[in-house]
Amino acid sequence: MSGASHGQRGSAPGNGGRRFAAARLVRPIQAFVHTEASSGILLLAAAVVAILWANSPWDGAYNDLWHAKLRLDANLFVIDEDLGHLVNDGLMAIFFFVVGLEIKREVLHGELASPRRAALPIAGAIGGMVVPALIYVAFNAGHDGAKGWGIPMATDIAFSLGVLALLGRRVPFALKVFLLALAIVDDLGAIVVIAVFYTDSISTEALLWAGVVLAVIIGAQRGGVRSTDVYVVLGFLFWAAVLKSGIHATIAGVVLAFLTPAAPYFGRNTFEESVRGLLDVFRRARDHGDRDGMQSTLSQVETLARQTESPLDRLERQLHPWVSYLIVPVFALANAGVVVSGDTISDAFESRVTAGVAFGLVLGKPIGIFLFALLAVRMGIASLPSSVSIVHLFGVGMLAGIGFTVSLFITGLAFESAELVANAKMGVLGGSVVAGTIAFLYLWFAPGEPERERAAEELALDTG
Repeated sequence: MSGASHGQRGSAPGNGGRRFAAARLVRPIQAFVHTEASSGILLLAAAVVAILWANSPWDGAYNDLWHAKLRLDANLFVIDEDLGHLVNDGLMAIFFFVVGLEIKREVLHGELASPRRAALPIAGAIGGMVVPALIYVAFNAGHDGAKGWGIPMATDIAFSLGVLALLGRRVPFALKVFLLALAIVDDLGAIVVIAVFYTDSISTEALLWAGVVLAVIIGAQRGGVRSTDVYVVLGFLFWAAVLKSGIHATIAGVVLAFLTPAAPYFGRNTFEESVRGLLDVFRRARDHGDRDGMQSTLSQVETLARQTESPLDRLERQLHPWVSYLIVPVFALANAGVVVSGDTISDAFESRVTAGVAFGLVLGKPIGIFLFALLAVRMGIASLPSSVSIVHLFGVGMLAGIGFTVSLFITGLAFESAELVANAKMGVLGGSVVAGTIAFLYLWFAPGEPERERAAEELALDTG
């Protein structure tokens, strides 16, 4: 009895430490999933408002708003764009900056940090890009819409996680993590496609200026400059140079994200030692009624705390809600306004572009993700998470067929013809709705998470 009791007492700290470590790993993912899932409601509302507005008696105001001209003349460069283009080139650069931060974090510390853990979402994402593109090409090769093959490759993480949130406990949390990692790899693929295949012409002079600004940014980092304001100004100049270069301006956001330091300026041990001393100073100032001393000490504690969090983590935490709750809904409002009438629906049903996009999303995504991920498992280079089954894998493939935000974005890059843009948007909207509905019904009736796995997961999340 005493030996058993001693063993139990000895094992508790180890178990508690493991649960605490698991909770620390899972909580950032939970926060990300919660933000994305809840923002999906706002994104849906913005899309509905855009469609209703574009088909209302006030449709002229809708078009006038997004075609309103804005001009910035800074002598070194001139930006003369309409509001819709500034949303797509400017606000979406911030969107892709946050995407780049997420990719870097996952590669360094998350699901993509371990080759074996990364193998499954990478394989699935590759299949989820290749097969939809091939289906689109099968419909459109040799026709006017051939350039739109990148449209059905994308996955909208906000909408797809929103659907998973509606399913609640019917799906394991590990499936949400897999979908998140898959979508991040998918975003990386979309970035490469945009940079390589949707850049028409390049200005050497503007590209040279972008290189100069980039060198200044790297030099400032090496020189120990920590002021966020400095990097905001340099980042804006780099974005403007990339915009003028002919490379899509959103790539500037990704490059800046990859340059963002992932290590804090101060280690946690340094923080703990320093904050003890500052607390002593604060107490002495308080005891002597020295308000200025107290305020100065609090300012030092704030700076110390901020610089103990890495710039990557801090920027992602600060910008992610703005992107999810403002930038992406504004993008949807600007781009989802498709005129729906008997003629447009008839044209869409007869359009190769609409068919290629819709079938690419509804069929290509689940088939590609499932087959490539299953092949990776069968070859032994990847393994399924313990609480995720083959049934779940196919369901998340269908869910990835919701390609709203980035699909609409690539549509604007691929086509100049208003008719092709309208047909592609009908394919994106229709395909995403069908894919999301089928995925929801499929996962609703799929076998749920095993009770043992669910209990273990809850234990890990409730401790620490």
